[in-house]
Amino acid sequence: MLTQDRQEAFLYEQVVAKMTRLISEGIMRPGERIPSVRRLSRQERISVSTVLQAYFLLESQGLIEARPQSGFYVRARALRLPPEPKITNPPMVAKKVDVSDLVFGMIEAIHEPGLVPLGAACVSSELFPNHRLIRTLASAARRAGADANTYPAPAGLPELRRQIARRALVWGGELTAEDIIISCGCTEALNLCLRAVARPGDIIAVESPTYYVLLQIIESLGMKALEIPTDSRAGICLNGLERALEKHPVKACLVMPNFHNPLGSCMPDEKKKKLVSLLARREVPVIEDDIYGDLSFAPERPRTLKAFDRKGLVLLCSSFSKTLAPGYRVGWIAPGRFKTQVERLKTVNTLGTPVVMQMMLADFLQSGGYDHYLRRIRKACATHVQLMTRAVGQYFPDGTKITRPEGGLVLWVEMPPHVDALELHRRALESHISIAPGPMFSASQSYRNCIRLNCGCLWSERVEGAIRALGQMAAQMRPLL
Repeated sequence: MLTQDRQEAFLYEQVVAKMTRLISEGIMRPGERIPSVRRLSRQERISVSTVLQAYFLLESQGLIEARPQSGFYVRARALRLPPEPKITNPPMVAKKVDVSDLVFGMIEAIHEPGLVPLGAACVSSELFPNHRLIRTLASAARRAGADANTYPAPAGLPELRRQIARRALVWGGELTAEDIIISCGCTEALNLCLRAVARPGDIIAVESPTYYVLLQIIESLGMKALEIPTDSRAGICLNGLERALEKHPVKACLVMPNFHNPLGSCMPDEKKKKLVSLLARREVPVIEDDIYGDLSFAPERPRTLKAFDRKGLVLLCSSFSKTLAPGYRVGWIAPGRFKTQVERLKTVNTLGTPVVMQMMLADFLQSGGYDHYLRRIRKACATHVQLMTRAVGQYFPDGTKITRPEGGLVLWVEMPPHVDALELHRRALESHISIAPGPMFSASQSYRNCIRLNCGCLWSERVEGAIRALGQMAAQMRPLL
């Protein structure tokens, strides 16, 4: 019997397939109104949210369009989305990292009031279950009493670790509470893991482009980054990584296989298995950042590299910051054979993670509240990515390319070669719009004609207007003669 999630996804796909067929066969003609959301809900005996999800996808594909106070209509002329970017081709040279000035400048701008927040990859706070989290936190604080004001154990609260270990079954892993260490967010988790497996001067292989915070951590630890070609759909290129391993003394590999930031790629299971095997043969540890793994647009969450780890060389890092509670700063690590080193580093780094926050999250996970909430936030993120994709396709200049994420919060936009992302960033800030320019995501500061857009903010006329303005700014930049 299908689970409720699978049933909803199957019905949603059925609606899309049916409407696509009716339009392609001319049964529903350009300009004609299609059934209202409530009418189709009654006809097909499905939920309104399922119909809405299907209509949003059809709209993002350019097959239908919404008309204010009128409903949905077959689009007179189908909107063709821009092509996807090709496999990246970074200079495969180990480099000292120097991105902090650029990153801190962008982060400072993000916190200015009144900005349209397209720069930082985060879900709008209005989408979080804030009232329930506050009630759960208050209950946990009352139950803890004086124990809430004691030094926490470095490894973390046993009950939270047990709840996280139970969730490992969802992504194909087998963990116990003893395998897990609680951290202060995923940033600390990644920092501790890098320190456990490498030293200053060591070479760390990373995807290209890669999340700028990973580059900042490598920079702060005095290590070098070696950028590896990466596919916008399937993740890091194994042939490129193998060549790098043969040529350079790579000490560790740092990757984000599930809904990569900034590309949104999701590595297929067979490729994950090959990646783990490739590194295991050379005894090279792999640090896996799985912070977006729970934000799949599909009914099932993707597996992690850790699910294929047989030698304890995968150090899995994640947190609840992107999915549920960024302000609570609770993450976790499954460091495999490096558990002792990571736990000792955690002790001298922050000693422990606040007890009450851990208790609250343990309660929220145990009650089933997290799974219930995830079903809602996944749909919201999928819809926002679709709307952002459509808007970029409509407003950005010819020659623009965009990725096709299947989960997560971000969209990677490759503009024509003459468009300078740093200049676009500067002009956007003057118009109170924040974006993340491409050079932030590269140790060699490549991708000067690329930007990353946050799709976690609530869609509105203001957000769409910001995308329109960005497209106009990009179109005004002319090639140098």
